[in-house]
Amino acid sequence: MSGSTIHNYLSLVKFSHTIFALPFAIIGFLLGAKSINFDIPLKLPFLVLGCMVFARTAAMSFNRYIDRDIDALNERTKNREVPAGVVKPKQALGLTIISSILFIVCTYFINPLCFYLSPVALAVVLGYSYAKRFTSLCHFILGIGLALAPIGAYLAVTESFHIIPLLFSVAVLFWVSGFDIIYALQDDEFDKEQNLKSIPTFLGRKNALNLSVLLHFVCSMSLLAAGVAMEASWIYFVGWILFSIILFYQHKIINPKDLSRVNLAFFTTNGVASVVFALLFIAEVFL
Repeated sequence: MSGSTIHNYLSLVKFSHTIFALPFAIIGFLLGAKSINFDIPLKLPFLVLGCMVFARTAAMSFNRYIDRDIDALNERTKNREVPAGVVKPKQALGLTIISSILFIVCTYFINPLCFYLSPVALAVVLGYSYAKRFTSLCHFILGIGLALAPIGAYLAVTESFHIIPLLFSVAVLFWVSGFDIIYALQDDEFDKEQNLKSIPTFLGRKNALNLSVLLHFVCSMSLLAAGVAMEASWIYFVGWILFSIILFYQHKIINPKDLSRVNLAFFTTNGVASVVFALLFIAEVFL
C-alpha cells in the first residue's frame, strides 16, 4: 500500500479527530487501572487503543459509504474522498468490515464482558450514519457513540461498572452532542432541501446554539460531579475550570449570522479542551 493510499484512508476517516474521544478513553483506563493498583497485563493498553482506533475507523468509513450520494450533492462535502472518487465505495465498505472484525477481535482478548457488549457498541457507532434520515436527535446518537470511550476503557480494565466513569461518559455525551450541533449549522439549509434531520433544521440556528450552550453546561457539571465523587485534588479542578472555559469560549466566537469560525469552534477549541483536561487528569492520578 503506497503512502498516498494510506493518506487517503486516514483522510477518509478523519483520523485527526480521534483527539476528541481518545483523551477520555485514557481517563477511563486510568480510573480502572488505579482502582486495581495498576496491576494490569502489558497487552491491555494496546488492546484498548486498538478498540478505539478500529471502532472509530469502522464508524467513519461506514458514514462516508452511506452518505456518499448526499455528500456528492453538498458543496461543502462534495470533495470528500468517496464522492470525489479518491476512495471507491466498496473500499470504504471493506474498511468498515475489516475494522469491525478487528474491533471484535480486540474485545475478545480483553475480557468476556467487553466481547459480549462489542456488537452493541458497533450498532451504536455504525447506526449513527442513518440517524439524520429519521431523527433530529442524531447529535445525541453520535454523543452516545463517543461516550462509550471512558466507560468502555474502564470495563476493559475492571470488567465492572462504576458511577465515576459513567459520569465521565455522561459528560462526553453532552459535550459531543453540543459541539456536533454547532458543526451541523453549516448544513442546515442543505439538510432542509434534502429532508435530513438535525437540531438546527428543527429549532433554527439561534435556538440550536442556545441548546448547545445548555448541553455544554450539563457536561461541565458532570465533570464537576465526577471530581467530587472521586475526591479529587486541586489539580483535577484546575483541569475542570480550564476545560469549561475553553468549552464556552467556542460559543463566544459563533453566532447565527456568522459561521465562518465553525471549524475553529468545532475542532481547535474542543481538541485543545480535551487534551488539556486529560493531561491534568493524568497529573491528578500520578501526583
